[in-house]
Amino acid sequence: MTESPVQNLSDLARLRGAPELLPQTRDRLRQELQQAMAAAHWFTIGVMAPSTEQAITALRSLEQNQQWDPLELVDSPEEQGPVFLKANQKGGTIRIRIEHGLGEGILISGHGDDETTPSTTWGPLPLDFFC
Repeated sequence: MTESPVQNLSDLARLRGAPELLPQTRDRLRQELQQAMAAAHWFTIGVMAPSTEQAITALRSLEQNQQWDPLELVDSPEEQGPVFLKANQKGGTIRIRIEHGLGEGILISGHGDDETTPSTTWGPLPLDFFC
């Protein structure tokens, strides 16, 4: 495998879907993400996935990795298809909808409790990034 064009979190922002990452790149991004997330007070998470099950698995892996309390699934489609999962840590909820035409990956947005901490989004990260 050749060297990835992704070397830091900011490189992900221009992508529509999560890239394949070399193990050393994953490690570097995990460290950078941990430091970046430390400045936020709460998070929203978006997961673009081929199915509801894959989206929930990606979110639950993130929750376990960060030692967060599990969020509650309050809305999910009955039909099969590609989905967008939106999780809101402040509200404690997860909503999932069918969404065609998206890439694949995890988007994490860090938020502050007031205007002094601007919202920042990181990703898209691979669905298995936190496994």
